[in-house]
Formats: sequence, structure tokens, C-alpha cells
Amino acid sequence: MQIFLDTANLEHIRHGVDLGVISGVTTNPSLVSKEGKVDYKALVKEICAIVPGPVSTEVLSQESAGMIAEAREITTWAENIAVKIPSTLEGLEATSVLARENVRVNVTLCFSLNQAMLAAAAGAAFVSPFVGRLDDIGEEGMQLVVDIVDYLRYYDLPTRVIAASIRHTSHCLSASKAGAHIATVPYKVLLQMIEHPLTDAGVRRFADDWNKVMGDSGILP
Repeated sequence: MQIFLDTANLEHIRHGVDLGVISGVTTNPSLVSKEGKVDYKALVKEICAIVPGPVSTEVLSQESAGMIAEAREITTWAENIAVKIPSTLEGLEATSVLARENVRVNVTLCFSLNQAMLAAAAGAAFVSPFVGRLDDIGEEGMQLVVDIVDYLRYYDLPTRVIAASIRHTSHCLSASKAGAHIATVPYKVLLQMIEHPLTDAGVRRFADDWNKVMGDSGILP
């Protein structure tokens, strides 16, 4: 399973890429707004220059014609852009048109298998079930990931599943077990995935034992 960062923060993206574990980025208007007033086009282009893989960038129009026009413009900004289109009636029509033009579409705000089925039929490159938001209303968000993955495998469809709205490290583990192709995670969750108290304790113990015998030179023979 690949790991994407769900952010528009350039510092966090650079760090994730430097760690060697981030292969893509997803953004949305809410994440961009957290960065204050920015030049949206310039920000997206800089993210695309940093990240080796797909960068999902959302359209703002709610009608298909506007979505298509925005998507066509956005895809000129960089070669590794994927356009995020909402899982709505208008979004489905836009996805169908854009897919025929070889635009990579990430159908977002997916909350049902029906929506995912239609997104795949329309030619979406990615579909993003929102796990955390389903959990918030008492549904099993990760079960939707399982159902979508099973459906795509059964019919041997190329659409890739991005487990989105990830809230904690357990979501990442569950997404991997469910067979999600990608999990897109907040920077905070990425750091939490690295941490473990036994690792920290082990590092301290190795350093203490070394210093007892060899001093604090820190130089191995």
C-alpha cells in the first residue's frame, strides 16, 4: 500500500518525501485554506515539483461544465496532477468526459459502494472513500474500503482505491489489510506511524550501555 500525504503544507510535504515514504499528495480547499491566502496555482505547481507521484487537486465548480473547464486548466500546471471530482451527478458526467481525454480523475467524497461502482464505470483513475467521516456518523467506514476493493478485484477494474479521511494509525493498518492501494494520511498520523515507545527505550538503552563502557565519544571502533 502506498502512502500519500493529505495536506497542502510544503514543509510537511518536503519532509515526507525526504523520509522516502511518500509517493503522492492529496489536497482540498479546506487544506489549502489552512495555509492562509496563497497563490493556489503556484502552490500546486510547487507541490507537484516536490512529489514524485500523483498530486490530487480539487475543482470548485459544482456543475459539470465548470468542473471540466477547471480540470482542463489544472492539468496544464504539471504532468503529475490528478483532478479531484466530487461523487455527484454532475461530477460523474465530468469524470466520464475527462477520462476520455486521458485526465486522471480522483472521485472524492465517496460514501457508498454504488458511488464507487459508478466512478469506476465512468473511468476514474482513483476513488476515495472517506473512512473517518463515515465513522463519525456511526457507520463502518473501513468496511466500505473492503467492499470497493473486493468489487474492483472481482471485475478486474483498473480504478485504484485511496483510503481517505484517515484519523489515526489503526486506520492505516486496516486500510492495508483491506487491500487499499493507497492511504492518504495527515502529517501527524505519518509521524505517529513511525513512533513506538519500545523503539525509543531501546535506542536509549543501547546509548547508555555504550557510554558505560566506551564513554560518550559516540565513535564505533
